[in-house]
Amino acid sequence: MLGVRLFDRTPQGVKLTAAGELFLREVRKSLGILESATRAVKLVASGLQGSLRIGAVENASWDGFVPDAFSRFQREAPEVSIHIAPMNTPEQVAEILGGTLDGGFVYTYGELSRALSLRPLAVGGVVAAVPRSWNLPEGKPISARDLNGQPVVCFSRQTYPAYYDTLVTACREAGLTLNVVQEVPTEAAILSLVSAGVGAAIVNAANMGRPPARVQFLPFTDLSIPMPLAFAYIEDNPNAALQRLLRVLDAILDQGTQDGTAA
Repeated sequence: MLGVRLFDRTPQGVKLTAAGELFLREVRKSLGILESATRAVKLVASGLQGSLRIGAVENASWDGFVPDAFSRFQREAPEVSIHIAPMNTPEQVAEILGGTLDGGFVYTYGELSRALSLRPLAVGGVVAAVPRSWNLPEGKPISARDLNGQPVVCFSRQTYPAYYDTLVTACREAGLTLNVVQEVPTEAAILSLVSAGVGAAIVNAANMGRPPARVQFLPFTDLSIPMPLAFAYIEDNPNAALQRLLRVLDAILDQGTQDGTAA
């Protein structure tokens, strides 16, 4: 078949020719490559190798469920490369639907998209963020009414229509009419303006995990707005590493249920 002699017969037995020795080396090399490829394919198919592109609302990634999930996943699948993209919820939804992200940790206000599957994870709340220059008592709860007449910084309705409407309604029911002096698209920008003394804000309590030096966080006695965190993805995404991450999320949720800490 090859058209060359691979071995010679001698009185002592069979001896490989130079061509035969080369052929044997190449066959062994090919078998090694095949075994390596087979092993790699099995790892990828089981979600133990490959890559994941995951979005996350920045304040949710500092403490709690999100870093716990990434830590546990990395222990189970250390050969999977995770690329984390800090984005707000609307940006993540667009990137997931467009196939740029495999999934993302989002806040679920309003209908995000019927094309998305959602894993509810946890429910947080809100706190007041005020400039430290206001010299309010450290950690002392305040009433929503205490912010009446004070300048307030918040999201624009264009950024988060459903959340904006929920915020305004909850404040009104608590006796607070928001005196909005500036609207911005991200909570990082909101806290930057609070740091500068522009005004107070009502922000996700998750920000307390990374407090700006010039901002004071205070709990409310009479204002509660749930902040439902979920993992969003496309159901038929073929990435096996995504399926493994979903199993990790489910395991954490199951553990929380057993511990009595689930959302």
